Order: sequence, then C-alpha cells, then structure tokens
Amino acid sequence: MTEKTPEELTAAMLSKELWVITSRPARGPGTRELLADHLDYQVKLEREGKLFGAGPIYAESESIPEAGMIILRAGSAEEARKLADADPMHANGARTYSVHKWLLNEGAMTVTMRFSDQSLVIE
Repeated sequence: MTEKTPEELTAAMLSKELWVITSRPARGPGTRELLADHLDYQVKLEREGKLFGAGPIYAESESIPEAGMIILRAGSAEEARKLADADPMHANGARTYSVHKWLLNEGAMTVTMRFSDQSLVIE
C-alpha cells in the first residue's frame, strides 16, 4: 500500500479533459435512414481532430446496442453540446443525448505498425 496522498498520486496523471456524449434513441423507426449521415459526421469530426472515439454501447449479453458513446475533444461543455447538436441523429430528433465532462487519468494503449503489410493493430 502506498503512503502517498491522492494529490501526490494524481499529480503526474494525464488529466486530459474530454467530453462524453451519451446518445439514446428518442423515437422508433426512421433512425436507420439517418445512419449514413451520422457516420459521415463522425468521420468529419475525426478528421478535424475533434473526435477521440465513438461507438455503440451494449448491455451485457445483448447483441443490439442500447446507446451510443461519443468522446469529444472540446474546450467546454458548450462546445461539446454544439458539436452534439449538429449530429444528424440529434438534429433530427431521432436520438437524445447528455453531456458529461470526463477527465482521462489512467490507462494505456498499444499501437503496432507493421511495415511489411502496412497494417495497424490497436490494443
């Protein structure tokens, strides 16, 4: 067990402020028609450097997603909300969302680039 205080332990951590958008269905049929536009918007945000990650959320042992999670690089909750509002799923009322500030402190990611076949593996 460490004898350091929580402040000492967190002092060297990343402390990267990100914004998590939790998106849930607001109405029944019709969302499929917006999916291509939604995905195009996500890729646009990714290419602009605003999208950290996104994807569906599944309940344990379920095969149909119950929600979506979008992690944004934004300077404020207002900026994150503006980006979420512009998502075609939200703009057309097919999904509702909530905004959460997330402080990324711990974790790791391994990226392997293989030059022989130009592949990339993210773990």
